[in-house]
Amino acid sequence: PVIMHGIEKELDRPCYGLADNLFRTLPVIGTLWNRLGGLPAHPDNAYRLLHDQGQLVLVFPEGAKGPAKTFDERYQLRRFGRGGFVEIAMRAGVPVVPIAVVGAEESMPTLVRIPSLARALGLPYVPLTANMLVAGPLGAVAYFPAKFKLKVLDPVYFDVPPGQERYSRSRIMDESEAIRDRIQAALYEMLRSRRSVWFG
Repeated sequence: PVIMHGIEKELDRPCYGLADNLFRTLPVIGTLWNRLGGLPAHPDNAYRLLHDQGQLVLVFPEGAKGPAKTFDERYQLRRFGRGGFVEIAMRAGVPVVPIAVVGAEESMPTLVRIPSLARALGLPYVPLTANMLVAGPLGAVAYFPAKFKLKVLDPVYFDVPPGQERYSRSRIMDESEAIRDRIQAALYEMLRSRRSVWFG
């Protein structure tokens, strides 16, 4: 929601965030997510917003693998799934504008994942965070102070005709990996120049 708000403020246009459908099922969080412009991450929603309505859409291509990383894995981007975000952008005839974010992974560091509990609850992962150790149950929603920095990278345009039913799977995966590599390089550069977690 913070990134969506920043985009809206800078560009004076609404921005819709796509997230796992699980968000809609969570008490309080689901309601807040919907009110802040969040929608289930489904290709039809993305295409409708991008192509039919000309809106801005925010996606996190790592999916649940991103926030599930433990503290020792921070800022090491996971594979971007099957590149669905690239395929939708190609079909809608719009560019992808990558954003690198530093600070989020220190604000709620995951110490360990509890896979057995995640399976029992039907969740993608269940973390034990440092916040929970410090603040008990409140730590599930209370973040540590951390300076967030975002870097908006150059847009990535795709030299393909929009509106096709299918695009080359290898081209989609190549483009997805190239975007991932650009964001990863930007993250490393931002981390090298960062003075501290709290002051940026």
